[in-house]
Amino acid sequence: MRIAAAQARCPWLDPAAGTRKVIDLLHEGRDLDLIAFPETFLSGYPFWLSSTGGAAFDDPLQKQAYAYYLDAAVELDGPYVRTIVECVRDLGVFTYLGVSERVHGTVYCTLLAISPDAGIVSAHRKLMPTFEERLVWGTGDGHGLRVHAYGGIRVGGLNCWENWMPLARQSLYAQGPDLHVSVWPGSSGLTRDITRFIAREGRVYSLAAGALISYDDIPAGFPFKLEETSDYDGGSAVAGPDGEWIVAPVSGEERLVVAEIDPAVVRGERQNFDPAGHYNRPDVLRLTVDRRRLTAADFTSS
Repeated sequence: MRIAAAQARCPWLDPAAGTRKVIDLLHEGRDLDLIAFPETFLSGYPFWLSSTGGAAFDDPLQKQAYAYYLDAAVELDGPYVRTIVECVRDLGVFTYLGVSERVHGTVYCTLLAISPDAGIVSAHRKLMPTFEERLVWGTGDGHGLRVHAYGGIRVGGLNCWENWMPLARQSLYAQGPDLHVSVWPGSSGLTRDITRFIAREGRVYSLAAGALISYDDIPAGFPFKLEETSDYDGGSAVAGPDGEWIVAPVSGEERLVVAEIDPAVVRGERQNFDPAGHYNRPDVLRLTVDRRRLTAADFTSS
């Protein structure tokens, strides 16, 4: 099986242009079996917060920035996502896509799993936004903690730092994945340790997808003028189930980071360790996962 991380720039807060970019990359990877796009690739990561005093309460510019960000976020039943789902179906490439998802006045950091056969099979909202991300993203739930079977493997995924959450990882390991997908805003410093750790801990292939961000992509109407930074340099990588690199973190290049994987190698590595099987003690340690989609109200009628 051939898999890839789409390490690329995506037009920031421009969902129409972003959708075209996703489709172009899907066509470029049409010979792949699976492709993963970075965290909130569509329509963008909120990188302005740390350099503009994002926690200032009732700051008019921060309110304008949030409104701009909210307007650019996508709805799961909207035209942009629908167009991408149709493309995935036409090309036959299982796709993980990070999106900024709009639900009324809230944005969620959401990882979509899109099957060529069934469309969106999960929409995982990040369980806990990290640090300043909490200023613009809502907290997610367990609804999307799911592993999917496709093309002879089982695959699950998490957003950015929730890959460091032991119980979130275990909730996926318990479903028997062969491949773990982690998506990031783009930093080889962030992906280097955890990608190999997950591979070794879960005895899985571990694919990290990170983005590139250029400040040239900031729309003219965005309230803040920002200085260029080198923090968002990609970092896409692939580790094997023995924890060794197949592709070490790639920095600064816009390209598909491709690797070949073989589920038989996963089965071999589980000879001495399976975190949800023969090396698990459910009689002593148990995990309960609530998969209900959390909503503001439950409405009933007679």
